Amino acid sequence: MDKLEIALLSFPVLLLLILFRMPIGLAMLVIGIGGSVLVNGSWLQVMSQMKSLPYDTFSNYSLGIIPLFLLMGQFATHGGLSKSLFEAAEAWLGHRKGGVAMAAVGACAGFGAVCGSSLATAATMAQVALPELRRFGYSGALSTGALAAGGTLGILIPPSVVLVIYAILTEQNIAKLFLAAVIPGVLAAIGYMLAIAIYVRLRPESAGTREPAPVAERLRATFRIWPVLAVFAVVVGGIYAGIFTPTEGAAFGAAGTGLIALLNRGLGMEELKSSLLQTATASAMIFFIVLGAAAFNSFLAFAQLPQEAARWVTEQGFGPYWVLFAILALYLVLGCFMDSLSMILLTVPIFFPIVAELDFGMTPEAFGLWFGILVLIVVEVGLITPPVGMNLFVINSMSGGIPMAATYRGVIPFVISDVMRVALLAAFPVITVWFLSGA
Repeated sequence: MDKLEIALLSFPVLLLLILFRMPIGLAMLVIGIGGSVLVNGSWLQVMSQMKSLPYDTFSNYSLGIIPLFLLMGQFATHGGLSKSLFEAAEAWLGHRKGGVAMAAVGACAGFGAVCGSSLATAATMAQVALPELRRFGYSGALSTGALAAGGTLGILIPPSVVLVIYAILTEQNIAKLFLAAVIPGVLAAIGYMLAIAIYVRLRPESAGTREPAPVAERLRATFRIWPVLAVFAVVVGGIYAGIFTPTEGAAFGAAGTGLIALLNRGLGMEELKSSLLQTATASAMIFFIVLGAAAFNSFLAFAQLPQEAARWVTEQGFGPYWVLFAILALYLVLGCFMDSLSMILLTVPIFFPIVAELDFGMTPEAFGLWFGILVLIVVEVGLITPPVGMNLFVINSMSGGIPMAATYRGVIPFVISDVMRVALLAAFPVITVWFLSGA
């Protein structure tokens, strides 16, 4: 068995280990080390490499963004920003048909601007929005489907942990990648609201109604969300304007949301300890997956799989968009087994060199940004695709007895919206990279 065959065989073995419930970071680490030994034929060389791999992996300055963004999300939750966002959106949209569900999506979009995690956004907004959706007679399918889909906005609207990982893997500019995600993120929120509007007209019994909020109440609710706007403007605006680096921007964001939570009396000593502990736990999990992916991708590099795959695709003469759509379709399948971060870490080092060799009629920088946003959206769809989308399980577990089948039905309109958005962004790359036209 040659080294390329060993590399190809490693993928079904990896999926098998995951199906047997081995943590994905550990599975990639084990296969990475074992595969490197088989390819190199020497334990000594592999152990020598492993001695320096953790330092080489974690000495990347940009990785410091991840715990800071996670901490920012924790502070935002304790500071009551999720509740303020939902109340403001509900005040403006709640009286419309399906308006409370639309408000939940809008609040998820706003919370995604201060929280880089999809699961955290979904879980946090579910605590706030589910009681209101029940109170106004929304069906379990629509309620859980809207919240599961809305939660995915947490990894698309910057700041985003997954975008940071993609930027590091492909050596893209983090600030430009954040900016490229803004319009697709807004389109996602609008698409989800349109999906709700169509759903409630086809199924009028799925949504109740509420009285319009007085203008004074709307203005008060809107004023209460100024901290979110301020944090987003400082972090994303400051990074893109070059006032500070992405890591410094994340630090400003964490400090700002911490101060807001303190002023809102939501951050006592116990809440601070909880925030730090949960941030440390989530960061450790992410970093272990990063280490496992580094070992696995090092093994694939030894086996020269990325180079051979790129050469084979080029020789076959496949059209660029056929290759792109095949890769995006594969992400949908992988979403049935893996979380978004693991998919990015495992596949981008293989797929990016392949598609980078193809001619999509744009500069390497524009292509890197455009491909990253497309991948992120498809990964996000995997989080809500039945039968095993992670957001579906998180929301359903918090719903208090809504059947899982109902959640599956409720999320279908949002998956359709996502597929249409991917097609739009793939057909018109300028929507993503418009800001490079004047560069």
